Amino acid sequence: MAEERPTPVNPLTIYFYHTRLTRESYEEWKDYKFPGHILYGLPLLEKYGIRSVMHKYKAFPGRLKLMLYATKEILCCKEPYEVLYGTSFRGLELIILLRALGLYRKPIVIWHHTALRTASGKIRERISRFFYKGIDHMFLFSKKLIKDSLATGKAPEEKLQLIHWGPDLAFYDHILQAMPDRKPEGFISTGKENRDVDTMLQAFCATGQPLDLYIAPANGSVNYRQIIESFCLPGSVQVHYTDGVIPYLLAQKVARKSCVVICCMDFPYTVGLTTLVEAFALGIPVICSRNPNFEMDIDKEEIGITVAYNDVEGWINAIRRIAGHPEEAQKMGANARKLAEERFNLEIFSREIAESLLEISKMSPKKRTFA
Repeated sequence: MAEERPTPVNPLTIYFYHTRLTRESYEEWKDYKFPGHILYGLPLLEKYGIRSVMHKYKAFPGRLKLMLYATKEILCCKEPYEVLYGTSFRGLELIILLRALGLYRKPIVIWHHTALRTASGKIRERISRFFYKGIDHMFLFSKKLIKDSLATGKAPEEKLQLIHWGPDLAFYDHILQAMPDRKPEGFISTGKENRDVDTMLQAFCATGQPLDLYIAPANGSVNYRQIIESFCLPGSVQVHYTDGVIPYLLAQKVARKSCVVICCMDFPYTVGLTTLVEAFALGIPVICSRNPNFEMDIDKEEIGITVAYNDVEGWINAIRRIAGHPEEAQKMGANARKLAEERFNLEIFSREIAESLLEISKMSPKKRTFA
């Protein structure tokens, strides 16, 4: 039985800023239709006496319009709150600058998805250093991202915190319970950010192994449809173009497969992490690009196989190994689920976030007493 925690008489209230629809996703989470980890702990914060004022998200094609809208919403918010908690600083730039100038008085806590970097040019670097003075605390996904950030000298170590971000196990267990006849088989690839579709398709064309690829036609500057159409794909490779955020539907597809493939381009952040932790929760092994920014070591934990970036031959060998050794693959999947249960899951990282937010809120003069 989980430890019972005291409930604050005067709970902490945060302004929860997300870069996607929040209220709708939160309601879907209640019905097991949306994974709580994509809400960065929001669903479980109430357990720790933390109430959330949810940002009214709107999509904008340009960064400036997003910043102006977010700034207006936050400054005009009539509900009292004590800490601004953001899942990204995208759209919060003006608020952060106001905080650095001392004109915005609430502590700001954000997720930083990459390591801090040194800007090109002295003027840009000075502006960047001033900008980071406006952020009171940052959550990062791995020790490597923290180490690389500290090397820039832009933030002291006490401002940077590792959070063990992981899957919403209850969400995935609910999906699995609805599949009593589940017999996993075949490979699957989902996700849209910076995927190396070229390398992956070369490898699967060479092996003849079944692959279901779910991907957007394009993402950012990468036109996946154009890359895919340059191949003469065998019948074993099925491409499904997706649109929008559909984690529930994709999770159902992934749950029926025996291996998740995460072939990514070389970018200095945790690209592919969301797909990776989903595989953990479902107890499915992975073949994954060898990303040094992940906190978990896929090979060491024996939860899958990693392959160097752009290594077609390495991918071919990994695919054949998984396909040819089903018992080993099942063991990897079991190890992955165990890792999620013990070290990386929504319950754990929500607690870590809650403890930090409660500590940071002490900057505010309001005191909380416990019943």
